[in-house]
Amino acid sequence: MIIYIKLVLTAVVWGGTFVAGRLVVQSLEPFSAAFCRFAVSSICLLLLTFKIEGHLPQLHKKQLLQVFLLGMTGVFAYNAFFFLGLQTIAASRAALIVALNPTFIALGSVLFFKEKLTTLKTIGIITSLLGAALAISRGNLLDTLDNNLSLGDFFLFGCVFSWVAYTLIGKIAMQQLSPLVATTYACLIGTVALFIPAAMEGFLQELIQIDLATWLVILYLGFLSSALGFIWYSEGVKAIGPAKAAIFINLVPVSAILLAAVLLQEEITLSLLIGGALVVVGVLLTNKAQA
Repeated sequence: MIIYIKLVLTAVVWGGTFVAGRLVVQSLEPFSAAFCRFAVSSICLLLLTFKIEGHLPQLHKKQLLQVFLLGMTGVFAYNAFFFLGLQTIAASRAALIVALNPTFIALGSVLFFKEKLTTLKTIGIITSLLGAALAISRGNLLDTLDNNLSLGDFFLFGCVFSWVAYTLIGKIAMQQLSPLVATTYACLIGTVALFIPAAMEGFLQELIQIDLATWLVILYLGFLSSALGFIWYSEGVKAIGPAKAAIFINLVPVSAILLAAVLLQEEITLSLLIGGALVVVGVLLTNKAQA
């Protein structure tokens, strides 16, 4: 039960990243925003690792390759695509694309881990995706998708495939590494990789101009969303498998709209309520199929 609560809370926190991400990208360039986020996250994770594990264990070559791939997919690539996409397309459209994650993760689990894609699980995935799409599109799904895909859309599709790779690689890596250690190494590697393009954007010059409000949002992104969220999601992948854990990502766009309604006074529509209910039903069906 605890692991499900953590996954739901992770989805809510990650929903807030759409609001926080749009705020940060108004003050910082995309790679600079991503670097700040994971610089904070890396510090938090290192402190947690030394407190819980006592030290940061050394890795052998195979493990080093695994955490390198985790850092380059779940940290570097995902966040580069995330902030680049949010510069050019609306958060609702971005969240709708990100809601495709569980479908591709489930299919990836079938392909690489030989997990069964049962009829009930398929119905659950489709139901939750439909609910997320209905909520995000305000009941006008066809109107949302009838335009040609833009560069920003392709960036968000990059998020999807980056997260699929991160989730599936994480399932392998955490057979020998704890979620905390794997996440810490991934964040450290991703942060180092992000620094180079951030510096090219002029991050060092922007650093002295960052105001307190932006730093508070960065702390939210770095600690709650990245550090704590990554740990809880990794624990979920290890405990119940990638396909089952990933279905909770469908709650992210719904929570994003709810948080936007509270923080930005956006209207809560009937389509949001119906869509949210469908997401919950989809999650329950998928969990039942995995039981």
